Amino acid sequence: MDARSRPVVIAGGGIAGLTAALAFAQRGLAVEIYEQAAQFETVGAGIQLSPNATCILADLGVLERLLSMAVRPEAVVLKDAASLKERARVPLGAFAEQRWQAPYLTAHRADVQAALVAQVTATAGIRLVTGARLKDIGIGRGNAVGSFEHDGTETQPASSLLIGADGVWSKVRELPGLAGKSHFTGELAWRVTVAADSTAGRTFASIGAAGCVTAFLHSGFHLIAYPVSAGAAINLVAFTKGERIAEGWSGHADPAILTRALKGAAPALAKLIAEAGTWLAWPLHVVDRKPAWTLPQGVALIGDAAHAMTPFAAQGAGMAIEDAAALAACVAETPINLTQALTNWEKQRKPRVAKVARRGALNHLAWHATGPVALARNLVLALRPSQRLAADLDWLYGWRMPSAGSKPLT
Repeated sequence: MDARSRPVVIAGGGIAGLTAALAFAQRGLAVEIYEQAAQFETVGAGIQLSPNATCILADLGVLERLLSMAVRPEAVVLKDAASLKERARVPLGAFAEQRWQAPYLTAHRADVQAALVAQVTATAGIRLVTGARLKDIGIGRGNAVGSFEHDGTETQPASSLLIGADGVWSKVRELPGLAGKSHFTGELAWRVTVAADSTAGRTFASIGAAGCVTAFLHSGFHLIAYPVSAGAAINLVAFTKGERIAEGWSGHADPAILTRALKGAAPALAKLIAEAGTWLAWPLHVVDRKPAWTLPQGVALIGDAAHAMTPFAAQGAGMAIEDAAALAACVAETPINLTQALTNWEKQRKPRVAKVARRGALNHLAWHATGPVALARNLVLALRPSQRLAADLDWLYGWRMPSAGSKPLT
């Protein structure tokens, strides 16, 4: 099927879906997005966008809409949660823009979403429908068909390509031949956002690295903190072991889990946790990356729907944005043979995503190290210059969209 014969239909209006819509529209394809929420929510609080993602957002016209509310952190700073001693610093800020030709940003997820929606609204060829729930999906007459319920009526939009951008609990992924259900990792992400001028904000200022992404390392947990909302707020997210809670972006878990994990942490860090207020728990789910992300009937999964991973490389949004842009490029380069375009895209993306997931697993191991492993980690970090730590990330932050027929940087 010619990918230009019918619209590209996207299930899900999150970062992945909105980016995909812009990328396809930029290449002249008509797009319809169906988002089940009646209004865009602010779930997820903070988000980190590294240069591999912001270069794509710049190309799509989104970055300029986001910059006024985002923050350019000066560095990623690793600190010991017990002593608060700095262990390592990876330079960002102007250094990142010079080295990787795009900024490293921290922002509130709502601000990222708003910038994407504004650009989608201003772009010809995109139809955005909110309050549209994907009720059913199947294969009919050789291609995938999704049924969306909207305002009490059901519609089955004809599509050349159906994209599942519907997140970790994807309904599109339930189609035979795709990955099926996600599974719980046994870990919880605890998150809260505090005003920079609040009591908790001032406590953080006394122990964190100003204007930076600060990671506090501990054997029982780790805490990431960084400025959002043009610096007016601080996003805090802590990771601990925990029991499964209701599936969803956030829920209530026993706060004693977080408190117990703080054993041995600096008193000031425990004080920050207490002053921050009510923490919401987010169950970390992952999706097996081995099964197919595409079907020859014109189906593709992107972002968390395809490969939800733990957030320890801070690349969930980055991989979704890369997926979306690369998929649009592959389809535009081979519009007559959609099956081949999807095959090319999947072969291109899977090694890249797998490498990012391995980096996240390595980070988790290092950040939760104890005993001799922690001592070895601290020694390695102490001996490794900051610029060398940055160079180790060239493969990740320096990624750029491959041109037709070229081999991408993985």
